[in-house]
Amino acid sequence: MRLFWKEHVPLLLFLVPQILLVPFLYWLAGNRQAEIAVYALLLSFTLLLFYLIYRYVSNRGVYRRMMEPPQTLEELLQPAGETPLALALHELLETGYRLYESEFYRNGKQREQQLAFSGRWVHQMKTPISVIQLTLENEREKESFPESVLDSIQEELDRLRKGLEMALYTSRLEQFEHDFHVAPVPLLDVVNEAVADHRKWFIRKGVYPDIRIGEELEVYSDKKWLTFVLGQLITNAVNYSAGVGDKVEFTAYVRGKKMVLDVRDYGIGILKEDIRRVFEPYYTGQRGRQYSESTGMGLYLVHEVCSRLGHRVELASTPGQGTTVSLLFERQLPL
Repeated sequence: MRLFWKEHVPLLLFLVPQILLVPFLYWLAGNRQAEIAVYALLLSFTLLLFYLIYRYVSNRGVYRRMMEPPQTLEELLQPAGETPLALALHELLETGYRLYESEFYRNGKQREQQLAFSGRWVHQMKTPISVIQLTLENEREKESFPESVLDSIQEELDRLRKGLEMALYTSRLEQFEHDFHVAPVPLLDVVNEAVADHRKWFIRKGVYPDIRIGEELEVYSDKKWLTFVLGQLITNAVNYSAGVGDKVEFTAYVRGKKMVLDVRDYGIGILKEDIRRVFEPYYTGQRGRQYSESTGMGLYLVHEVCSRLGHRVELASTPGQGTTVSLLFERQLPL
């Protein structure tokens, strides 16, 4: 109703003065009979009222559509009436939807092609990495290069491998719903697997893992994605502990209806002003800028993966004392 009146305000501002002008013209013509003037006024206002009522009744579907946005696409594309205005609006919405659908399909195909290319490229890069790794191991046996040189090459090779893994999992996020399977996962097994995958990283940085998790503890998650999440947390914890802290602790316990897994380091910590932004993509913060390998994507991916798996991530940190990242799992699947 409000939109109806807003639309007809210009009409009323034009017609009402014109209607009031009729008695004045009678008076100028010398006709002093008030009854005729009143009759003319009533007749004019009555015709105007009938016109407004007709306009509102015939187009109330259009006004309702404008004032009450539809909740579904099917509701949006329903005709709002049979008047010319309603039919024109319906045709406009259908045309707009067809354009949107075409653009959406085009962008979807481009995104699929980009994801397919990224996936193929990552897998193709695994072959030269494997060749370099074998070559490096052969050179160690021959002792043809100083150990420090070979260690430096190995460190860069590990960074390259981790970067490719991050690129692969980032591309998989686009089709996450087709790439996960939730099942009971023993926490100790998945933590041991993640630590084993990063054992060289622990050794190189002079940090050791301290695992305090009971064998009986299980959570509902996807093992592959959870291992990836733990890998990102381990990489951060070890990087920011090197030369400061000597261990990374893994502990699990029950908190109410949640199972909690803590990954705690005793490294440089995170500044208070950076904590609220650590889960943003590409944000490295002041601490991250001190390390050239920091990409600002690790905690972002951890947060994204956990949110899609139905887990929660909490982070607490004190500069100079270390950081604790907590993963909260449901103890049982919701009905």
